[in-house]
Amino acid sequence: MNEASNVKRVLASVGDLIPPATAKTRATAEGGSKKRRFYKLLTKEFRRGGFQYRQIAREGNAAIYGQAWAGCAEPSPSYEVVRIRHREGFQIGNRFVKAAEVYPNSEAWGVDGFTVTARNKVWAKFFEISRSQPEEQQ
Repeated sequence: MNEASNVKRVLASVGDLIPPATAKTRATAEGGSKKRRFYKLLTKEFRRGGFQYRQIAREGNAAIYGQAWAGCAEPSPSYEVVRIRHREGFQIGNRFVKAAEVYPNSEAWGVDGFTVTARNKVWAKFFEISRSQPEEQQ
């Protein structure tokens, strides 16, 4: 070993000025994992049907959104507990729409989405949904 390499080790161990050498990983043809796909995440805030929605909590594919009516100065608090689903990417003409997470539509209400007004019931429903998901989906 030469003098310079000894100095680097001393500095790195004393003041962490130089990061320790790490082994680099080689790039492969396959990126990511075979188990998971990459989806555009569901937004944390959005407007729909005259309501403003804001994500309060999320665990895996279960989420709580606070719902407020945009036309009221002091709306009553209301919450939506949802099971977030995924849709695959698809082609529309020359445009490709990427795979994404989706909020339940009206037809899925009562199965994948629930409106709750009592705060203690919101959390109970949230934990029920988050625990009922298969491990590979979380």
